[in-house]
Amino acid sequence: MLENLPDRWDVVKAGKLAAPGKHSCVGGPFGSNLVRQDYVEYPGVPVIRGGNLVLGSRVFQDFDFVFVSEEKAASLQQNTAHPGDLVFMQRGASIGQVSLIPKNAKFSRYILSQNLMKLTPDPQKADVKFLCYYFLSPLAQELIQRHSVGSTIPGFNLTQLRDFPVPLPPLNEQKAIAHILGTLDDKIELNRQMNQTLEEIARALFKSWFIDFDPVRAKMDGRQPAGMDAETAALFPNEFEDSAIGKIPKGWVVGTVQDIGHVICGKTPSTQDAENYGADIPFITIPDMHGKIFSIKTNKYLSSKGAKTQANKTLPPYSICVSCIATPGLVVMTTHPSQTNQQINSVIPYEADTAFYYYFVLREVADEIKARGSGGSVFANLNKGHFSVLPVLLAPAELRARYHLMVEPIFAKFLSNELESFSLTKVRDELLPKLLSGGIRIKDAKKVVEAVT
Repeated sequence: MLENLPDRWDVVKAGKLAAPGKHSCVGGPFGSNLVRQDYVEYPGVPVIRGGNLVLGSRVFQDFDFVFVSEEKAASLQQNTAHPGDLVFMQRGASIGQVSLIPKNAKFSRYILSQNLMKLTPDPQKADVKFLCYYFLSPLAQELIQRHSVGSTIPGFNLTQLRDFPVPLPPLNEQKAIAHILGTLDDKIELNRQMNQTLEEIARALFKSWFIDFDPVRAKMDGRQPAGMDAETAALFPNEFEDSAIGKIPKGWVVGTVQDIGHVICGKTPSTQDAENYGADIPFITIPDMHGKIFSIKTNKYLSSKGAKTQANKTLPPYSICVSCIATPGLVVMTTHPSQTNQQINSVIPYEADTAFYYYFVLREVADEIKARGSGGSVFANLNKGHFSVLPVLLAPAELRARYHLMVEPIFAKFLSNELESFSLTKVRDELLPKLLSGGIRIKDAKKVVEAVT
């Protein structure tokens, strides 16, 4: 691709596109420069870690930070990133992952963790969004993987980044290409934000009914539960009773995860047999779960043969997957018959008409797993047996079904948005290599984008 570029395009090393200054292309602090005592509670200076870079996406996750003091940050000025910088993973399975810190980022500066590096482009030479798209392109990712160093832990180091070849059109054409691809990504991001808002609405209702017990408390005070019809209000008791987990609404039950449905721990088919993998059955792993409600697309798929070798691990649609090892506390629902790896425990609900209620029950469980896992307990590596017996509070069946019915339109919109985003992502990924090679001209690409947005 780099040999047959359009006229006026050039091939330039990424280091030559860095802004003036010795800290425009740098890596994070090496080794133990950051130790436990360096971290402080917010406010402080946020530290970018691998979790802030989403595999395969240019979107920077501007949350879930740890912080260091201003004094420590001052000693690490050479390891600082700012809005408008590109941040790269340089070690492990996610080498080459790149995200753009947006101009409207929450913070004005960030410290890079030791597995990251950053490039500050010179805006007179290169458009930062164009560069981000290029580094995420199949060509760039293939080059990164091909030239990664390290026998056990692959790496893409700072020297390689500085020497990395970039096909570079004139600046105005870079901006046009970035705008076309950005139009698709903006719609994808809008869908993500909409789903986040919808999820907050559904979860707020769940919290009111099943955690704070607002309808029960209202009836105890002789009030009609706010915003609730009489038929639904009648499903709630007007008193509490003692239980193993404290006061709960009378008639409700403290059960365990295995009371919700059939619990399955995933498994990875033998990688020694290439015929176990193909394009038939989604194979969910932790990178597929970040920022998702439904599992629409996975990075890996099993062949029918591979899935049949462990047919008892197959999950039907609307099963609920919870990550319990490595990155605990992520939750998604399946949309197709799927399997997962062994880092994920899943629940096939016994009652199909209450799956959305159980989704939020398991979200509460997952939040507990995440919170307690960070303390280094058994929750950081939760096997099927321990997961199955985690306590859950279960409302009566009719009330579970009523909640499911109320939020069903919200979940339908979730799914519609994620399916649309999947289609838009597919169009973007098909346009990306063609635009970066000159295989499709800008005016033709615009027509494609206009047809799908």
